[in-house]
Amino acid sequence: MKKVSIIGGGIIGLCSAYYLAKEGHEVVVFDKSDMTDGCSYGNAGMIVPSHIIPLAQPGMMAQGIKWMFDSQSPFYVQPRLNIDLLKWGWKFYKSATPQHVEKSMPALCNLSLLSKELYQDLAKESASFFYEEKGLLMLYKTDKTAEEIYHEGKLAEELGLEVDFLSKEQVAKLETGTKTNVIGGVHYKSDAHLYPQKFMQFIKVELKRFDVEIYSNTYVKDFIFRGNTIAGINTDKGVFTTDEVVLATGSWSPELAKKLNLSITILPGKGYSFTLKDRIHKPRIPAILCEGKVAVTPMNTDIRFGGTMEITSTKDTKINQNRLKGIVNSINDFYPDLNITMPKERDTWFGFRPCTPSGMPIITRDTQTKNLILATGHAMMGLSLAPATGKIVAELIAEKPTSVDISMFQ
Repeated sequence: MKKVSIIGGGIIGLCSAYYLAKEGHEVVVFDKSDMTDGCSYGNAGMIVPSHIIPLAQPGMMAQGIKWMFDSQSPFYVQPRLNIDLLKWGWKFYKSATPQHVEKSMPALCNLSLLSKELYQDLAKESASFFYEEKGLLMLYKTDKTAEEIYHEGKLAEELGLEVDFLSKEQVAKLETGTKTNVIGGVHYKSDAHLYPQKFMQFIKVELKRFDVEIYSNTYVKDFIFRGNTIAGINTDKGVFTTDEVVLATGSWSPELAKKLNLSITILPGKGYSFTLKDRIHKPRIPAILCEGKVAVTPMNTDIRFGGTMEITSTKDTKINQNRLKGIVNSINDFYPDLNITMPKERDTWFGFRPCTPSGMPIITRDTQTKNLILATGHAMMGLSLAPATGKIVAELIAEKPTSVDISMFQ
């Protein structure tokens, strides 16, 4: 068995630690934060085999440019003269092709279905994180969006997912928690959801049971190399020897990768969410409000709303009230009886999703550094893909065949 050092204490890092520890490896996790916040905690909690189309797709560049001039739009690229942004934009443009989407869809679908199976296994161990399989409703208000969502649903059907195409009346019959103001919807019956904070609590308890050492508030200063192998990790808490290293630092991966003489093209996509506690009157089924790109997730007695994708930098820590207002307006437009008001700033969460220009996560063994595994770039699907990513990381370190083909995640 090996001594494995995982850098990054988000859901990808902790799920990797879980599956490695189950295999008997000695695992240490390092994170520069106190590990109580971040995308692993504030996300929509959705497990989405339905999300088979990557962000890099035809028409996305043109749509993104239009949205840049709308202060409440769901997608925004912060304009600035920055070499990393230029590189990312050029690579995104080259990736946004029909051929890329066609190759990506089965890879994303298989990875998501594996993750769902693993979540089902974890839910058998504990009900503490409120795992439920109610599917996902894609709700729409215009004929143009209906055509796009119908087409995506048919593609998902071709990959074996169970999909229902619903009229306005059928949506109302299914969503009994509150009134919906839509012309129709698509119900992805394969999808599931959970309460992210509760899951993170659960996985930390499991790691403690497996004697995984977790060093929070710990800064990785540098790496000690022996040839093309990492022999040690130099932190502000001391030097740690290691056999294998897993880089799972999300939006902060590029800056840490530079210490490894490695270039990773990732930009942070800032998103917002807010959670209303103890709501009796709320939607019953998780949904995406398509025109506004807003995620709606019931979580036990609470409900969480989230949205926007601002391609920015990790130094951008301001809450954009116009983007938040766009989320609130979409909710009230789709659910007219909810009467949601603007959340206070202290009740608003924001986090940085690690976005690759291809729209695909990176899950691979590095080609230059012999004992380095990369597990990053999951964008909005970190929670959804975390168990599958963790299992694959454990398989790569054990030099076993991976459970699914990872050739698209290089």
